[in-house]
Amino acid sequence: MEASSPLSVQQALHLQETTPQASPKPVSKKSSVTSFMETATTLRSPSFKEDTYFISQLKTPEKKALQELKDKLIASHGPDSMWGIPLLAENDERADVILLKFLRARDFKVNDALTMLVKCLAWRKEFEADKLLEEDLGFKELGEVVAYMHGYDKDGHPVCYNAYGIFKDKEMYDKYFGDEDKLKKFLRWRVQVLENGIKLLHFKPGGVNSIIQITDLKDMPKRELRVASNHILSLFQDNYPEMVAQKIFINVPWYFSMLYSMVSPFLTQRTKSKFVISKEGNAAETLYKFVRPEYIPVQYGGLSRHNDLHNGPSKPASEFTIKGGEKVNIQIEGIEGGATITWDIVVGGWELEYCAEFVPNSEGSYTIAVEKTRKISANEEAIHNSFTAKEAGKMVLSVDNTLSRKKKVAAYRYLVRKSTSIST
Repeated sequence: MEASSPLSVQQALHLQETTPQASPKPVSKKSSVTSFMETATTLRSPSFKEDTYFISQLKTPEKKALQELKDKLIASHGPDSMWGIPLLAENDERADVILLKFLRARDFKVNDALTMLVKCLAWRKEFEADKLLEEDLGFKELGEVVAYMHGYDKDGHPVCYNAYGIFKDKEMYDKYFGDEDKLKKFLRWRVQVLENGIKLLHFKPGGVNSIIQITDLKDMPKRELRVASNHILSLFQDNYPEMVAQKIFINVPWYFSMLYSMVSPFLTQRTKSKFVISKEGNAAETLYKFVRPEYIPVQYGGLSRHNDLHNGPSKPASEFTIKGGEKVNIQIEGIEGGATITWDIVVGGWELEYCAEFVPNSEGSYTIAVEKTRKISANEEAIHNSFTAKEAGKMVLSVDNTLSRKKKVAAYRYLVRKSTSIST
């Protein structure tokens, strides 16, 4: 039998203002200060309000623009489809969602939206975009590294991660951008990643109709990638309108913030409302506001490892915060003899001490140091470990932040597998 975190076993959270002491003696359940940790934190609403695409909620001029766009598309272009959806099918809400995206991108100016839509249809045909998902472009080593779809945000949007720091290495840069043919192939692969994300969208009113883009700017060679970046930006802006609900930039260097402050006055309020900018070292704190930790890659302070999501939905995690000067003990009680407990734990930006102990229920037994106290560096990924108990007791996971003044976000999850042996 299995018991999965976080609600099946009683948990205790102890906050201490002192430095770590020696392994504690067993404590009875009655004397413990216990509380259930919340499985999710409250997310503040982002400033950007995504369209619902309900026709009934459109303003009269917007409804008129939608019908006018349909009429002009019939007259000038005829029937066509995009992402497998016929654009002129009667009473098809999916088509309305797509057409409204083009209208929104052009401020409901019908002629401009029609021009954009027709050009996009022509580009998709020339680029053979509908065949992309079937192609093997040979970029496996860049998967889960440079650009990849991974999990969902708290509102159900598919999340696309981007990190181009690997191209700081000249050999890697030359391999993928060394000439025009290589650049074209890379761009085709990058569009393929986006198309993989779009196939996860609902294209229906009230559904999930856009993705989240998370871009890691750490070590990004801005000058060398200027040409590729401009190509990608141009392709996405011209052919994928209103497909991104939020653009989150993490590990942002000081000069990017300065550049953004300079161009910000020239951006529309709608565009600016989609941006979230997080300085270097605050990736976990920022991402936890939008994405649950079980869907955040381990390199960004989450619990999700490569290929985790290929085996179905990830097991939920519990989130908590550690204030500066605090020590947190997570007690997982009710572990039977012969049971195996497996756990993952992470603290954003670590720089604190961690240990794990098993405390038997029997007063005559000794506490077992499963993982001795050690300092966890800032860049260390989530800890994954397991322990098989020979007798009944509880597991105590301790994170000690008493030497820091900084509050940190954290998460953990566990799974208890009871022994299947039957005594006779």
